[in-house]
Parts: sequence; structure tokens; C-alpha cells
Amino acid sequence: MAERTVGPLGRPVRSHRPRWMSAPDFDTGHYPLMTATPDPYPLTSDSSSSIHSDLRPVIIGGGPAGLTAAYQFGKAGVRATVLEADDVVGGISRTAVRDGWRFDIGGHRFFTKVRVVSDLWHEILEPHDFLLRPRMSRIFYQGKFYDYPLRAMNALRNLGLIEAVRCLLSYLWVRIWPPKDQTNFEGWVASRFGWRLYRTFFKTYTEKVWGLPGTELQADWAAQRIKNLSLLKAIVNSLMPRRKQTDVTSLIEEFEYPRYGPGMMWERCAELVKEQGSDVHLSHPVRRISHADGRAFEVEAQGPDGPVVLEATDVISSMPLPHLIRAMDPPVPDDVKAAANGLGFRDFLTVALVVPREDGFPDNWIYVHAPDVEVGRVQNFGQWSPHLVKDGRTCLGLEYFVTEGDHLWTADDADLVELGKAEMASLGLLDPSRVEAGYVVRMPKAYPMYDAHYQDNVDRIRGWLAEHASNVYPVGRNGMHRYNNQDHSMFTAMLTVENVLAGDHEGGHDVWQVNVEEDYHEEIR
Repeated sequence: MAERTVGPLGRPVRSHRPRWMSAPDFDTGHYPLMTATPDPYPLTSDSSSSIHSDLRPVIIGGGPAGLTAAYQFGKAGVRATVLEADDVVGGISRTAVRDGWRFDIGGHRFFTKVRVVSDLWHEILEPHDFLLRPRMSRIFYQGKFYDYPLRAMNALRNLGLIEAVRCLLSYLWVRIWPPKDQTNFEGWVASRFGWRLYRTFFKTYTEKVWGLPGTELQADWAAQRIKNLSLLKAIVNSLMPRRKQTDVTSLIEEFEYPRYGPGMMWERCAELVKEQGSDVHLSHPVRRISHADGRAFEVEAQGPDGPVVLEATDVISSMPLPHLIRAMDPPVPDDVKAAANGLGFRDFLTVALVVPREDGFPDNWIYVHAPDVEVGRVQNFGQWSPHLVKDGRTCLGLEYFVTEGDHLWTADDADLVELGKAEMASLGLLDPSRVEAGYVVRMPKAYPMYDAHYQDNVDRIRGWLAEHASNVYPVGRNGMHRYNNQDHSMFTAMLTVENVLAGDHEGGHDVWQVNVEEDYHEEIR
């Protein structure tokens, strides 16, 4: 009999040899720093594959979570089937390519303190495939650049002494009289930065991103993205050497980056998954998930040549959570359907402008807080990697946060390029005559909405799945309707695979606890 060994967080996994060794403390929400050990015994057809020969997992989605799940199954000798609705892998972590120019959709820093995730990145790509990039970003506000992370002298010089004192007094005010309602974004941020800095540096940009007033956006998003940053901590960090500033997500100063963008990681991962014997089917949107007696047993996708029906012992889904529920057959009850319909998303498009290199800027990206333009952020893809652009040129990626079907989403590409040029000119950031070419990339369902009802809706869906489809496991950002980073998404998939391999369908690792602690992403104890 094969011995039972442990997975990344110490859960038992049936295997012929240990794969990951750690001292877990998962139940407390603290994730230990874990080290991957080399695998001295490669899998053979009569080892772990025979132990799990009864498993036939179907994985919905070919982004970071889905491909990570397939890859982890493959390392355990289990063949999986990946169904991806798009014609490329990577999801929002893809690298879009137009005429030899490469665009990172939203900008993906490869930084994590979840050691098994970092190890997996370096297992998929070779060392020479990574660049170590300095993180430089600034806020553009009222014609001035503010360092981000905050630099005390830079902020003081830009704000002026009187305004800086007002901001400090505003911060002291909320320390004494904090906002009564800190369950929404506005109250949460104001309590940590003061009302004046909130209105200056957070309100306009955040409302561009979400299309909602700060009072209607839940504080969960701020807790995940800003983490434990406050004005006091930002000032302390501004006085510290930059290389010491890795305690807070917003203060990361250096990161790894695949030379051809994040899509390089997932294109290579898909190749490895297929080499393991699993299947990756592109252009195969899932239409139906059949379930009975509390379990799903069959998945149907619409392929280019017609329907494809797959038997499934387990279903790991990174497709948008509402889509998962709508695919259930028999259909879910009306209250669960209403919960799924109540989950919203924010969509995203990039207007990429090709310009001479000297017309770029030294930042990876610039946050645009000006309320009189619709652009929210500007990437400089040449500062992410010189391999994304061409000699003597760079590409500026103007990011617009939109809703599918609105005036920007439905606009012609040529009109969007002209809008981008005009807005950059009005900001004084670019002479439009210097633009040599323009491209548009649209990304639907880029960000799960954190409105006032989202958590209740997610909880209702989770409850129904636990009772009626207990072997269906949501993972990743859209799959869990949670604003997970790429590493969080991968980690949820790794933990889920470990649960399945352990035969633990009652929960095992609680993947819903990933990325809920305010210090989780950057502080692993």
C-alpha cells in the first residue's frame, strides 16, 4: 500500500513519496513559509497514477487557477480535462499580442510570500525567463506626480505646507472621531488616511474603477488591496530603505516578471499539462453540469465541432460563479438563481498607443486621479519588460474600467484610440502627434463587484453547492467571486487539488480562507 504523505499545507495525500514538506497552521489563517523539495522519483504509469485511477476531474477555465489545478493533478499521476471558453489560455493573466506588440492586461507583478506558489512559478519557467524589475508607480493629480508608495518629502513638496498640515490634522481627527460606518470603502479608507487624503487620492480613482460611489463599495476590497496600510505606516515606510518595504502589499518595490509577459507562464503551463497526459480544450465554453444525489457527474461543453460530454468525478471551476450556477442541470432554485444574478462584474479595456521610447515615462504605471478624463491608469509596457515592445519604441496602455455594453465597451476601436490620444493630451502627458499606432484589447468580467449584497449572494450559492453538488469546487478570482491576485488564485487551486487527492470532500483545507486576512498576502507567519 502506498504511504499517505502530505501536500503543500500538510494535508495527507496518497502518494509513493513526499512532494511538499511543511509545518502547517492553516486553521488559524496563518500560512507557513514552505519549501518545495526536489522530486527524486519521477512519476511512472504504475505509481501514483494507479492510486488515483478512478479520478476523472474536469477543470473549467484555463487561467492561473485552472491550469495550476491541472498541473498539480498531473504531478500526482491524474489526467484531467481543461475546458477553456476563449481561444487562448491565461484568462486575465494572458499576454495579448498585436502586430508583434505585447500587452499585459492590467499589469501582473510576480511577487508572493506563499512559497509553494513562488516555487511553482519557477518550476514552470526557467530562471532565464524571469526578469527582476523595479516597481515604480506614481499618482498623477492636478498636474503633479506623487510617488506611490508615499514619499514624505515628495508629498509635502507637491501638496504644499498648508495642505500637508490640513491632511495631517484630518488624519488626527479620524483617529479621535473615526467614521461611524467602516463597512464600506469610504469609511474604511477615511479611518486610515483621514477624510482629506481619502478625497484627494482614493475617491476619484476608486469610483472610476468600480463605477460606484465609495459608500456603496464594500470595505472587503480595500482590506484585500490596501491591506494593513495606513497614513502612519506609509510615513514610516517612506523613511525606510526601499528594499525593506515588503510588509504591505501597496509598498512592494521589486518584483519578478516573465520576459514576454504573464501569458508566457500560462502558455508554458498548458504545454506541461498536455505533456502530463491531460487535455486542454480551447474554445470550449461549458453549457451544462449535470448533478444528482448531491454530486455533479457530467460536464457538457460546446466545442468548435459540436457538443463534448465528459464524465466527471470532480469539477474544479474558475468560470464566473454566476455562469457556474446557470449551467447546473437540473436548474437551481429561484433564490439561488437570484443570488447568482445579483453578482456583478466590472469589465476592462486597454487602449495601447505606440510612441517613441522617449515619449514614455520611467514608471510601470501611473494612476490618473483627474475626474475630467475617463482613463484610470496608464501602463508603460516597455518598463515591464523590453521584450514586450520594439527597438526605439514603447507602448502606453491606457486602462478604462467599463461595463460590458456601455458607451466605451461598444465604441469603435478607432474612436477609442482617438479618445486615448485626446485624454493624454489634455493631461499634458503626451503629444498626440507622436502616436504611431493604436490598438484596443477588451477583457470582460475582469473584476468581481463588491457591492452591498455580494457576500450574502456568495454565501447562498456556497450553501447550495455544498448540499447539491459537493464535488464542484469554485477556485480563483471569478470562480469564487473574490478579488484574488494571481498567487491567491493559484493557491486556492493547489489546496483544492490536495483536498481531492486526499479524498476529502467535506472541506479539508478551507480555500475560502485564502486572502481574507488583512495581513495575509504580504505577511506569512
